[in-house]
Amino acid sequence: MKPLILALTFLSLPLMSIGQAAPKADDPFKALNFLEQNWEANTNGYGGVKSVGNYTFRPELGGHILARRATSDVACKGPDSFDCEHGDMLYVYQDAPGQPLKAIYFDNEGHVIHYNVSVPIANKVEFLSEAGPGPQFRLTYELIGPLMTGKFQSRMPGQTEWNSYLEWSGPKH
Repeated sequence: MKPLILALTFLSLPLMSIGQAAPKADDPFKALNFLEQNWEANTNGYGGVKSVGNYTFRPELGGHILARRATSDVACKGPDSFDCEHGDMLYVYQDAPGQPLKAIYFDNEGHVIHYNVSVPIANKVEFLSEAGPGPQFRLTYELIGPLMTGKFQSRMPGQTEWNSYLEWSGPKH
């Protein structure tokens, strides 16, 4: 009888583990938790652009992506060529467990930018587009005290210097 009980016990162990959840892997977005909030953005940009807007970072799709949505306010001053009614979305995602984070950006002007994501220090994230025949882009966010600061920069192939197109900062909104 004991051999039968032992055999049934060993055979049922794999079945018992089917209903149990696997241990949760490290959260790939943990280093980006500092972003999750509604933020005010007071901008200073290329060509004298000044505006006030808002953006929000929040987990979506069951925590599988981190989404940022941005809107500009009516307090926008800039050259006629600047779109004061700017809106955009940025989605941070992971292709597969253990893979580095990536991001994709869309805006109302039809721009699409693919980024690699890195966290060089705590409370700072860098989104860097691939180098190619055209300009390379870098988007950074850094929490400094109560203010979130950001920069959108570009550089042309062969250049080492980054040129700021837009910089902003603001408190939680």
